[in-house]
Amino acid sequence: MPMLAILCAAVGGLLVGSFLNVVAWRLPRGESLAHPPSRCPTCGAPIKPYDNVPVVSWLLLRGRCRNCRTHISARYPLVELATALLWVLVVALRDGTADIVLGLLLVTFLVPITLIDLDLRRIPNKLTAPLALLALGAVLAFASQDVLEYLAAGAGAFLFFFLAAFAYPSGMGMGDVKLAGALGLALGRAVAPAILFALVAGVVVGAAIISRDGGRAGRKTAVPFGAFLAMGAVVALFVGGDLMSDYLDRF
Repeated sequence: MPMLAILCAAVGGLLVGSFLNVVAWRLPRGESLAHPPSRCPTCGAPIKPYDNVPVVSWLLLRGRCRNCRTHISARYPLVELATALLWVLVVALRDGTADIVLGLLLVTFLVPITLIDLDLRRIPNKLTAPLALLALGAVLAFASQDVLEYLAAGAGAFLFFFLAAFAYPSGMGMGDVKLAGALGLALGRAVAPAILFALVAGVVVGAAIISRDGGRAGRKTAVPFGAFLAMGAVVALFVGGDLMSDYLDRF
């Protein structure tokens, strides 16, 4: 992969990551993503363009507002860096236009989905619906010969989690169900290992919580399963296809 493409992915990821911070904060609160421009949440002072450069501005300002000197969370540059890293990995490790476009779509939407689920324990339809539609559009545009596979993966993942939510409504929300369907449309058959990774991670974390808090209290602790689905999807994005090919070749 040419270094220019890697560099463009890194810069693009930083810029998109900066916007995803806005999405993760404003979208679940019903605020406009465009207006007003970025402001300090403490003093309300508008953030100047030169103070809004991803990562760099936060470092130069030492993590504080230029106007009131209030501390600015390190989450902002970390989200920008994480998005840039994901974009670079997609461009460097994925092959073909369809794989790269689907990969970029997936990681871009998973960042705010994960943040919102961790913060508020919900996954907005305003993110899962566009992810599903854009993923399907990308498949139709760049890999139309595989559209049935992606449709089947999306329907299968949705049905699997819908039945789980129906059987255990207190442990699985419809946001997780819809996210699983969208992941199937973006990952195709690789959604199977994504779900497996998510379930294993969820069980491990749940067991750790029960061990720490005790059986009754631990079972009442809400766990944002969407974050585990996102993690499983990222893992499957890079190794899920190979795992499924090996499995199908063996059996």
